[in-house]
Amino acid sequence: MRIDIITLFPQMFTGAFAESIIGRARSSGRVDIAVHNLRDYTYDRHRTVDDTPYGGGSGMVLKPEPLYEAVTKVKSLPVGFMREPKRLTVFMTPQGQQFKQETARSLTGIDQLILVCGHYEGFDERARVLLADMEISIGDFVLTGGEIPAMAVTDAVVRLLPGVLGDEYSKHEESFTENLLEYPHYTRPRSFMGLEVPEVLLSGNHGEIAKWRRKMALERTKARRPDLLEDGSGLKR
Repeated sequence: MRIDIITLFPQMFTGAFAESIIGRARSSGRVDIAVHNLRDYTYDRHRTVDDTPYGGGSGMVLKPEPLYEAVTKVKSLPVGFMREPKRLTVFMTPQGQQFKQETARSLTGIDQLILVCGHYEGFDERARVLLADMEISIGDFVLTGGEIPAMAVTDAVVRLLPGVLGDEYSKHEESFTENLLEYPHYTRPRSFMGLEVPEVLLSGNHGEIAKWRRKMALERTKARRPDLLEDGSGLKR
């Protein structure tokens, strides 16, 4: 898989993508990540990427020309040896659909994922219409730009790629996999500050352990995120 990120601040990604699971996935060749500076796709001496909004108002708006140049160029880059790779351009914006685990899973089927980081007051609407296949938001809050959301999307997608996680089974038991939060975890020591590891986890009975974990996951989800237990009709599962 190839992931291209278009941003005004490429240095923000240096450390985030060089460490931990993503760093290892890049080193092993399981994912190719490239970061592109939007200013490299301008043609004036000031490398201008924004301008004042028509109709007045505060702030600046990202111009359509450099965005079009950047996305068009990046989409022309080769992706492995595939003749017709699946490419998807995603604009990171608070106006996008909420990013969920199921979204991350669906994006693993893309050969080239292009993430475009918003800034200032956002994108010129014509760039959105012409270029965006999807728009994603990571939550109902405002950040200074789309870089941190792009990092979050990249992390969530890359860890789901085949061979990236050391324990392939673990990603099937994580929070949100079945619209449930994950059950409590324990490790050594058996007793800490008067708190004990539940006896069932020490029993060696894997059937009972599975039942306990399922029960705890349901209870924790009901207490903390009851909205996850609703099906499409609004009814509780």
